[in-house]
Amino acid sequence: MRPLLFKNFTATSCIGKGVAATLESLLEQRSGLRNCEFETVDIDTHIGEVAGVDDARLPDHLYKFECRNNRLAELALQEDGFFEAVQQAAERWGRRRVGVFMGTSTAGILQTELAYRDRDPVSGALPPSFEYGSTHNSFSVADYLRRRCRLEGPAVAVSCACASSAKVFGSARRMIEAGLIDAALVGGVDSLCLTTLYGFHSLQLTSPTPCRPFDVARDGLSIGEAAAFALLERVPAGLDDGAVLLLGIGESSDAYHMSAPHPEGLGARRAMQAALAAAALEPGDIDYINLHGTGTPSNDRSESQAVTSVFGPTTPCSSTKGATGHTLGAAGALEAVISALAVKNGLMPGGVHTSKIDPTLTAHYIRDNRRAPVARVLSNSFGFGGTNCSLILGRTG
Repeated sequence: MRPLLFKNFTATSCIGKGVAATLESLLEQRSGLRNCEFETVDIDTHIGEVAGVDDARLPDHLYKFECRNNRLAELALQEDGFFEAVQQAAERWGRRRVGVFMGTSTAGILQTELAYRDRDPVSGALPPSFEYGSTHNSFSVADYLRRRCRLEGPAVAVSCACASSAKVFGSARRMIEAGLIDAALVGGVDSLCLTTLYGFHSLQLTSPTPCRPFDVARDGLSIGEAAAFALLERVPAGLDDGAVLLLGIGESSDAYHMSAPHPEGLGARRAMQAALAAAALEPGDIDYINLHGTGTPSNDRSESQAVTSVFGPTTPCSSTKGATGHTLGAAGALEAVISALAVKNGLMPGGVHTSKIDPTLTAHYIRDNRRAPVARVLSNSFGFGGTNCSLILGRTG
């Protein structure tokens, strides 16, 4: 594939609002996971909640989009001059030539959960103020951002579990390559809700402690929330050294099980190999791998097998979910931004909360930060149903 310029990017999660705060947390190996006190949830677990989401306000003319997910999107949009960067792209290319591609798993489902509390006691009808189409609907966040940024290009929402906001990079690339658009607002937003927390708890996948990927005593994940965006454009002539590029995208679907990964990491391996092939790179060209690394026994084991089968046991890798929690449909975009920060700052983030690495996992997991030149990073995102995506980001010089 032809590389794309990772022109502007931003992320808001429990470890910080904007890239400066995110980088500072990574450098200090600081986690944002806290005891769950979200809404009425009564589960012994830790979560990655973003402060200030309830206080965020949408523009008055977009009141019908009011929900936690879109408020989180608005918070992120205001960081790092990102909204202004999108406006500049729209002026440069034309508003019809900038697309919107967003990944989410549950969108504004919390708005539906809250509406059910206010049902009519006689008829059971939901309150008249409830707007499914602009809140709970998976397309809501893509529609909101398109209207908020006054863009007129195609708008797409991808909802395929935890690979959602990694796969949107592939959707955007294909439209740019086809000549349908010149630039794309790409990313993911997922916010906390009761369905997710109780759902993962019912699957016995949540941990009572902050999640500890690749630890010998790992016992589950920690749910988080995040919004992360990037502006993708064709690579211009005379590009400055140090710019971050999207070099490769690999997708696969092994459909092994509804919620469990293939035990040998078959789909994960195929996604990583496809990303390398798209970027015309060899395994030895990758300096660091940002793992999917959820902290569940089966996921970490299958990913370790897949990574070792492609890269061998020496390529440094870690999961940043011990810091951010698993942000589900936003994880791919959040970790793409973290990977871009790794490239720009020569940082391989150590795995937070992991105290003793499982000796049966053969991937080269790092617990402490490493500072060294990082030319290329591979970032993994794997979801329920066997949907897998690997991204490769790198610098120009």
